[in-house]
Amino acid sequence: MASKTVPAELAYYLDPFKTRSGFNRAAQTYDQAAFIQREIGDRLGERLDYVRLQPERVVDLGCGTGAISKQLLSRYPQAEVISLDLALGMVEETKRQTANVRLNGICADVQQLPFQDDCVDLLISNLMLQWCNDLVAVFQECVRVLRPEGLFTFTTFGPDTLYELRNSWGQVDGYTHASRFVDMHDVGDALLQAGFRDPVMDRDVITVTYPVVKGLLQDLKAIGANNATLGRNRGLTGKQRLQAFYQAYEHYRLADETYPATYEVIFGHAWAPPIKPSAKPERFIPIQAR
Repeated sequence: MASKTVPAELAYYLDPFKTRSGFNRAAQTYDQAAFIQREIGDRLGERLDYVRLQPERVVDLGCGTGAISKQLLSRYPQAEVISLDLALGMVEETKRQTANVRLNGICADVQQLPFQDDCVDLLISNLMLQWCNDLVAVFQECVRVLRPEGLFTFTTFGPDTLYELRNSWGQVDGYTHASRFVDMHDVGDALLQAGFRDPVMDRDVITVTYPVVKGLLQDLKAIGANNATLGRNRGLTGKQRLQAFYQAYEHYRLADETYPATYEVIFGHAWAPPIKPSAKPERFIPIQAR
């Protein structure tokens, strides 16, 4: 069991190599199952309608197959758009689908952005942050690369996401089977701690239904959302354990004989400060009147 091999405080720590390999494998199947990601991405893009900003450089953090990047190319025809993802396969798929000279694809870790300080006007991220272990470190990098008063806008998943799946597996064994998603208020606190100002947060709940629970598992696999927690079962699941999971999920079966999968979606945006915290103050030499 997880408790025997991984300390409890590390059970939900995400293995970045497992995360990367999952999304690399899913680059060719992602679009077939990413309907939730597209819907949330469209809602995120619509929020830019209310922002008075004409950026010169925009970065799509966690670009996936490029749905947000395509929106940015259309919305900001004069801007350079950079599509960044931890998985090289996703970056290559974005470049293949867009084929636009204004788009640059970069494979990199968001905790170590390959950009100079103060060089980006707009950072946007759709459902990437839930794959990060240290939000404060990620947000500090975002503050560093944003120009003064630059905008960071994003979505991520909240704690109620896939609670049906998590609770059903909890009836079967003691391993971790899903990520532990961060509460909206804690995300806001992390933004402030990193140096952002005026964070605005809100949430929505989207419920998807499936005729069989297996359909949910197939969609999660197709988009690369595998279980990357350190407390996961490292062996084969086994037919008996899987059947026990399906039986436990029966508790959530709806009146129309479908099975729900809940997504708590957190929307947020914040602004880089007009003067960066790391900026060195000008030297002050007092002048005394005689």
